[in-house]
Amino acid sequence: MSTQTGPALDTPSRGHALVPGPRGLPLLGNLPQFAKNPLAFFELLRGHGDMVRWRFGRNRCVFLADPDCIGELLTETERSFDQPRLGVAFRAVMGNGIIVARGRDWRRKRSLVQPSVRPKQVKSYAVTMAASAVELADSWSDGERVDVKREMAALTQKIAVRTIFGVDTPADSEAMGRAMDVAQMEIGKEFAGIGALLPDWVPTPGRARIRKAAAVIDAEVGRVVARHRDGEEERPDLLSRLLTAVDESGTRLSDEEIRDEAVTLYIGGHETTSSTLVWAWYLLARSPRVREALADELERVLGDREPGFEDYARLTYTQAVVKETLRLYPTIWLITGVAKEGARVGGLPIPEGTRVWTSQWSTHRDARWFPEPEEFRPERWDAERGDAIAEYAWFPFGGGPRVCIGTRFAMVEAVLILAVLARRFDLDVDPGEVGPVPSLTLQPDRDVLATVRAR
Repeated sequence: MSTQTGPALDTPSRGHALVPGPRGLPLLGNLPQFAKNPLAFFELLRGHGDMVRWRFGRNRCVFLADPDCIGELLTETERSFDQPRLGVAFRAVMGNGIIVARGRDWRRKRSLVQPSVRPKQVKSYAVTMAASAVELADSWSDGERVDVKREMAALTQKIAVRTIFGVDTPADSEAMGRAMDVAQMEIGKEFAGIGALLPDWVPTPGRARIRKAAAVIDAEVGRVVARHRDGEEERPDLLSRLLTAVDESGTRLSDEEIRDEAVTLYIGGHETTSSTLVWAWYLLARSPRVREALADELERVLGDREPGFEDYARLTYTQAVVKETLRLYPTIWLITGVAKEGARVGGLPIPEGTRVWTSQWSTHRDARWFPEPEEFRPERWDAERGDAIAEYAWFPFGGGPRVCIGTRFAMVEAVLILAVLARRFDLDVDPGEVGPVPSLTLQPDRDVLATVRAR
């Protein structure tokens, strides 16, 4: 078999071929289709093939749907693919933190931040996670009506403020929460709209709102950092560990870097877990069988006591509920990179500068990898009797060298919160479909209201 060389994008190799996607418009490409409904658009691309060409404005893009190809994108990041330059709204909030940084700067920051979320540290944070959930459970009563989104957001905010910043005053979480709500909305609008193509210097109402929200975030984080620097006692929170971390040259993170990493950890410890829990309650309310199986495990493992870190490994079905929730409603719903010179995927050359995309939403709902993909079935994660799940068919936290460093934190937090609350209560979510809105994370499109039922 002869092998072509050069920039051709449609050369078949290893069973893969780059195929054309839906026709786009002059200048805008497929942006209008993407902006209308990004999740549906990614599913449309998947219907064209596993490696699909499309255009985001004038930018050449390739969409990946095959787990092998997705694995190449994730594992070759830093070597063959760069992080893209994201929009004004995203950069205003995230700064140049570990999610955005590239190359040597990224490696340095990862080495400084990662020790703060290693298993030993997560174990110490688990006490706060469970205790905060118990406080919420103690405040609920049988028959009470609750806004699930608001309850889960307030709970995970409290945990984030306590574990990351080491403070526990309502003003901290309220100010940050309001600013982050604005950030979620504006990042989603800019990313999926015409703002994604506008130069940074073009003023828009949305950019004004995001800069105002970022200023609040900066002020709140700055105030807490100053409090830590002035304090004499040693603190066990994440921020204190960041303040004392040093790299190989003995250099510490700057104030600006501290701000960026604190916000990154806050979003990872609050926004993503809050959304996951809302979707979990929504799915449990619509699956009495799963809800009873979860209650049976909690009764068997915990009895009348509250969970601790040591119970995490024993709560295998509770973990499966969280994993299945993340499959159906992944809080991070897309990953993208920019091809460097010499980049290849599936044995095919990808021209330098091409934006390469993949979507957890699309791949997680592909019947080739997950039989009956729309069904909420935690049993598929059973290690002995579950489905054979291909590597990189499920990647809610990314993968490869840039896998989310807060994965362990987020999983332990979600499992312990669910265990505390579901041991005592069911949440009967009101009837009606709840749709996903792709912003910074995947959010419900309406309030999720429920009646609390004591077990």
